[in-house]
Amino acid sequence: MIDQTTLITYLAILLGFVFIPGPAVLLTLARASSSGTRTGVATALGIAAGDVVHTIMAVVGISAVILASAFLFSVIKYLGAAYLVYLGLRAIFEKAQVNQPAGAGRLTFKAAFRQAILAEVLNPKSALFFLAFLPQFVRPENGLVSLQLFVLGLLFVLMGLLSTLVTAVAAGRVGAFLRRNPVVLRWQGKVVGGIYCALGVRLALQEK
Repeated sequence: MIDQTTLITYLAILLGFVFIPGPAVLLTLARASSSGTRTGVATALGIAAGDVVHTIMAVVGISAVILASAFLFSVIKYLGAAYLVYLGLRAIFEKAQVNQPAGAGRLTFKAAFRQAILAEVLNPKSALFFLAFLPQFVRPENGLVSLQLFVLGLLFVLMGLLSTLVTAVAAGRVGAFLRRNPVVLRWQGKVVGGIYCALGVRLALQEK
């Protein structure tokens, strides 16, 4: 099993990593501020589920195959980027109903969860992280390598989930306050859509 020194070092690095605003935090922030805490929580859970998929893929070696192929890497990258831009454009051009009933027109829990899983799974940068970062903390003398990778991956998932849940709760409360303002209501879709489009462009431009 993973020795204590390695585990403490890994957790200390993760603590700083997961709380630095990145794509996962920004996606959760956008969802929670526009559709409420519940939708933000669904997004956080979806991202965590996507990271579980990446953990399993890294353990069985599928991610290594994808990253070894420039073609497959590009396909996954552009699919993920296109999906984020699609979500962004839909949010930008969707007309806000100022006098709509509370909760109307917001993304459902299931839809937010599904979209977050897909967005995270289609992010090759996440696959690269699991393959490049996790093995640095694996010690063959500590036991089964695949088990160590799985444990390290799950620890990352849990800490990342904590970060996005905190973001979801905070942004949800602030968003609920801002949504009472008609001007904010009219512009929040464009802001949220802009965040998605920016994340999509960033993903499309990133190198292997």
